[in-house]
Amino acid sequence: MRKKSIVEENSTFEIAAVAPWRLTSVIPLPNYVLEVKFVDGLHGFVEMKGLIMSDRAGVFASLKNVALFKKVYLSYGAVTWPGELDLAPEAMHSEIKQNGIWILN
Repeated sequence: MRKKSIVEENSTFEIAAVAPWRLTSVIPLPNYVLEVKFVDGLHGFVEMKGLIMSDRAGVFASLKNVALFKKVYLSYGAVTWPGELDLAPEAMHSEIKQNGIWILN
């Protein structure tokens, strides 16, 4: 005799992101600065002017366009811009946890 399963068919479980480095908000500020908050409550800033204005900016040179910089949004808990530009949330969290700010040059 087959035992009846105690799990309902087609049941789903809610999955919540708990990685401390996942972001919950990002706000673009003047002078190429971002204000960020993480799921663990950490709050800080990312200063990007040094990188964006440098000759080593690479793909981030497009963010010199302030209108594009202001289009920042969160995708899967990471800071992202149109054109598939993003920042490493783990490195951001670590640096902000230590210094309150992440300065990219």
